[in-house]
Amino acid sequence: MKPVIAIVGRPNVGKSTLFNRLTSSRDALVADRPGVTRDRQYGYGHHDSRAFLIIDTGGIGEEDHDSADVAELMTEQSMLAASEASVLVWIVDGRTGLTHVDESLINEFRKLNKPLFLAINKLEGHDSTMAISEFARLGLDSVWPISAKRGDGVNDLLDTISETIPVTEEEIEGEIEEGLAISVLGRPNVGKSTLVNRMIGEERVLAFDHPGTTRDSIRIPFQKNNKDYVLIDTAGVRRKSKVHDVIEKFSILKSFEAIEAATIIILVIDATEGVTEQDSTLLGMIEDSGKSAIIAVNKLDGMEASDKERVKAQLDRKFAFVDYAVYHDISALHGTGVGNIFKSINKIEKSLDIDVSTSDMTEILEYAVNKNPPQLVQGRRIKLRYAHIGDTNPIRVIIHGNQVDKVPDAYRRYLQKIFRQQLKLVGTAVLVEFKSGDNPYKDKKNKLTDRQVAKRRRLMKFVKKR
Repeated sequence: MKPVIAIVGRPNVGKSTLFNRLTSSRDALVADRPGVTRDRQYGYGHHDSRAFLIIDTGGIGEEDHDSADVAELMTEQSMLAASEASVLVWIVDGRTGLTHVDESLINEFRKLNKPLFLAINKLEGHDSTMAISEFARLGLDSVWPISAKRGDGVNDLLDTISETIPVTEEEIEGEIEEGLAISVLGRPNVGKSTLVNRMIGEERVLAFDHPGTTRDSIRIPFQKNNKDYVLIDTAGVRRKSKVHDVIEKFSILKSFEAIEAATIIILVIDATEGVTEQDSTLLGMIEDSGKSAIIAVNKLDGMEASDKERVKAQLDRKFAFVDYAVYHDISALHGTGVGNIFKSINKIEKSLDIDVSTSDMTEILEYAVNKNPPQLVQGRRIKLRYAHIGDTNPIRVIIHGNQVDKVPDAYRRYLQKIFRQQLKLVGTAVLVEFKSGDNPYKDKKNKLTDRQVAKRRRLMKFVKKR
């Protein structure tokens, strides 16, 4: 199980902005007014070699007299997320300063007995020393001045969080090679458990024509064609606005953790219901994790040809943002097309088992840059110098260069597509990270030799005569 970081605090202090920065996404809606975030938002974040599950929460502690019931539900959701978390990052507004609500929240957070990090946000152009001294009254050891918008101080905060949470036994066990891990994900009652039973060849998990039958993530080790696999059957993930049962909330968290635990994700779609917004949301979660994706379109048997074409047109339109996924038309109930899924699994496994030299990766990078150079930034060209593979599960390409923090998201996606094509990957995403090296000659003055000094004097005499 990956460490879980819950971002908590009063409304409009920058929680969603920090969430988007930690997850390198725009999943959380950000607006300069309180109460925008109501439901919990989940995302994945990486820092150095650690991976985290990040939870963005609604504002707590301040009542909205126009919608007191909603405010109470938001507080309940946020405190539930805090109880699930390994670590709490408490965001406060450095411009507003310490409020009576903050003083009451500290007591609630202490009751949870979790590592608590106080992040003083919105300090751009302000004296951080005064803000830290003001919040020192709360008696917390870990206080960090940050700017969630610009990223100031965020890496230092994550460094300390990584040191505070040692690698747990669960994390280590999750990395033990016990077989290729495959998670089956989808909305409730789309046929996930039926597909799992069909893949392993026995009635291993309970399958029933009613949503919510599966409550926990079930790990099933099995062998097929003398190869070891671990199949993870997950609870159905509904829209958060329809989730009220506490057990179901924990089941959904387990489903998100199953994405991180797996190498390959099978997203099951119910063809009779078409492609829903929730299906797109789940596929977005898979894309953010960087895991390989197989989309199993279930319950196609018995449908009219025109209805099948309508579903395929929806898939092409709504799933276009994940162009590397492998599609399979199946019937989990009758077993039609299920055997072909294992053929794709084997191809994906070969794609992930790549060993490409730095010179070959740099050659692909040069090809991409020559074909479509990055844009100019203040009259200077972004320079991408060389690339190498940082990890293979998921495949992570590290690109070194100058001004890499100004590379647009669209150009990052372009590079990801080029690497996928050139490496001939099947069903596999490529995550691209940029790193800029420090200039070794920065702040260093070049010391001239005696001969260079004499030459410089001769030149200066010539210039003066002119």
